[in-house]
Amino acid sequence: MQNEDQLNTIDINNETYTLREEIEKYVYHWKWFVFGVLFSLVSAFIYLRYTPNQYDVATKILIDEDNKGGLASELSAFEDLGLLGGSQTSIDNEIELLKSITLMERVVKDLGINVTYYRKGRIITSELFFKNLPVKINFFSKDSIFYKKDTSFVIQIKSATNFSLKSRDGDIVTDHLFGENIKTNFGDITITPSDIKKIEKDSELIVKITPLNKVVDSYNKRIQIQPVNKKSSVITISLTDKVKLKAEEIVNNLVTQYNNDAVEDKSIIARNTNVFINDRLEIINEDLLKVETGAEDFKTENSLTDIASEASLGLGTKTELEKSIIEYNTKLKLVAYVSEILEGDDDDLIPANLGVDGDATEVSILKYNELILERNRILRNSSEINPVIINLNAQIKDLRGNIKQSLVNLNSSLNISLKQLKQQENRLTSKLSAVPGQEREYRNIERQQQIIEALYLYLLQKREENAITLAVTLPNAKIIDKANGSDFPVAPKRNIIYLAALLLGALVPFSILYVIFLLDNKIHNRKDIEAIVKAPILGDIPLSTSGKKLWFSENDRDGVAESFRLLRTNINFMLSNVNDGCKNIFITSTLGGEGKTFISINIATVLALTNKKVLLIGADIRKPKLSEYLEINSEKGLTHFLMDSSLKPSDVIVKAKDTNFDILHSGIIAPNPSELLMNGRFDEIINFAKEHYDYLIVDTAPIHIVTDTLLLNNNKADLYIYVIRANYMDRRLLETPKTLYNEKRLPNMAVLVNAVDSKKGYGYGYGYGYGQGEDKKSLFKRLFKN
Repeated sequence: MQNEDQLNTIDINNETYTLREEIEKYVYHWKWFVFGVLFSLVSAFIYLRYTPNQYDVATKILIDEDNKGGLASELSAFEDLGLLGGSQTSIDNEIELLKSITLMERVVKDLGINVTYYRKGRIITSELFFKNLPVKINFFSKDSIFYKKDTSFVIQIKSATNFSLKSRDGDIVTDHLFGENIKTNFGDITITPSDIKKIEKDSELIVKITPLNKVVDSYNKRIQIQPVNKKSSVITISLTDKVKLKAEEIVNNLVTQYNNDAVEDKSIIARNTNVFINDRLEIINEDLLKVETGAEDFKTENSLTDIASEASLGLGTKTELEKSIIEYNTKLKLVAYVSEILEGDDDDLIPANLGVDGDATEVSILKYNELILERNRILRNSSEINPVIINLNAQIKDLRGNIKQSLVNLNSSLNISLKQLKQQENRLTSKLSAVPGQEREYRNIERQQQIIEALYLYLLQKREENAITLAVTLPNAKIIDKANGSDFPVAPKRNIIYLAALLLGALVPFSILYVIFLLDNKIHNRKDIEAIVKAPILGDIPLSTSGKKLWFSENDRDGVAESFRLLRTNINFMLSNVNDGCKNIFITSTLGGEGKTFISINIATVLALTNKKVLLIGADIRKPKLSEYLEINSEKGLTHFLMDSSLKPSDVIVKAKDTNFDILHSGIIAPNPSELLMNGRFDEIINFAKEHYDYLIVDTAPIHIVTDTLLLNNNKADLYIYVIRANYMDRRLLETPKTLYNEKRLPNMAVLVNAVDSKKGYGYGYGYGYGQGEDKKSLFKRLFKN
């Protein structure tokens, strides 16, 4: 468990270190980031300085949804007839109307914004609000040709009374007075000063005429119309423009044109409705007159005034007649009954008060009954022969005859009256039977009259309602907030642009560096080498930027000098197992130009500073540089020694200027370097060095190019220093030292990284020296900081 924790800790540290290295690679180029950010910010500042501000203007209107739905509100005059169902306004339809090209065309024409005005500045021109111009331009011919023109001209004000008119390029110049009629290719115009105080001498006003369709299309694309929310009838109309006041005028005028459109539509329908109602009233008036005339004729023909009243009266009369007939029939029956009584016994009394007509008959019957009663009373005490009785009987007999005759007369009279009553009843029954037909026919006429009269009255009422509506027609949209906008521009968004410039200024250098690093296949530090070559690394030699000589002296304390002192320690450690005597150090590299000669000279220098005798041999006889670097004038070198067997090592070994070691330079370039190195003469040099020197440094040829280095290797080297230059050698060439180390073709091989740029943070840091080579003030600051 402990081992696993340690392993995890190591992995985390490695990852952290790798991330830090990646960051350091970019931080090293901080100047480019600073330059990119500054350049982007300056560019953003210039862009914002000369980019016109954009202002957002918005208005809110309330759409009357119940007032319209494809038909004007005036048609509500007929809604009570059930003819206009589902007439609610669609918000989407109103938005499309507000976005219509026709509506915007009227706005552009009404405001004249197809003509724009600009003040000419030193660098840019700025647009002016058409209501705040120093001069007023009147166009007299605003026809179809004018609205198709695409041209511009310049007005240069000379004084308060005159001006110059010229083309945009300044080719044609004419002088005019204010108020003068000027003929142009787009019609006659006059220019007058709107405000003398605003006139600036020699100022220029650019007037640009744009085709109407382009202006309309531009504003239709820029204007935004949308509901506040899905359930609301409130619509927001917004527009972004360079001139705030101009945008306000456009938005307000758009709402005005929309309302005028709605009012005009309603007025047209109202007028058409009024014409329709008047026409129908004339027709219905004629129909009503015909129906009323027909009703009059019908009543005249049938002698009617009021059928219902007459029918009611007739029914009452018939009832009375029926009662009379019944009464007369009753009387006839009574007369017959009384007659039957008279035909019977003479002593019978006749019923009185039976309701028989005729007062005389009634009186006779009463008298008759009185006589009967008187006779019967006397007979109770007398006989029939009593003169009184005889007299009474005679009176009774006469009176009885009179009653009989009266009854006969009464019966005849009653029959005659009953016949008349029945005739009257028959006539009245006939008349009453004709009443339903007459009533039905009259009701039909009356119904037509009522229908036409009701329609006539209805249309009269609606004509008045329509006249009132026509006089007070309301628009569709109620303005909640007039067009207004903030004084702060909405575009360009300065904070966002500066932020974008800041990010872009950092991102562009980062992207370029990322591509460079991505395509970079060079070796930069020892980690790149350790990942492939497992040979021990002696150290890192930093890249010298001081411009000093190739080798250092005893008093040097810079990073390069200290790195070679550290290298000396590591070399002695690597050679600790070598027996006493001369220690042979061979130095090679993969390619030329990796600094092995520079390394050889400085290793020799740093070893010689320890009071050791050092011999430096330039064994690269194909492309020698040692004599050039050390400014050696000796004509004889290693090549001469290998070719001339008469020469001794001491004959070719020299001491260079300003050095503390001996040198055997390469000499002339030989035509057959490989054969020379194999002739055995080089061993004499090795043996000579063993007897006279403590260290032998051999600067060999690049091993990837030629085989000279391998030919020299015959177990002569105690240490092979393989120089790899950072930021120079391709990573793919690391296979060469890897193979050499793995196959042990170079004894005791170790790697030395040269020209490491410590400022990039690739190495482990230098500059830890001290002494004369370091600024005492810098040293004091570092010590104080620590």
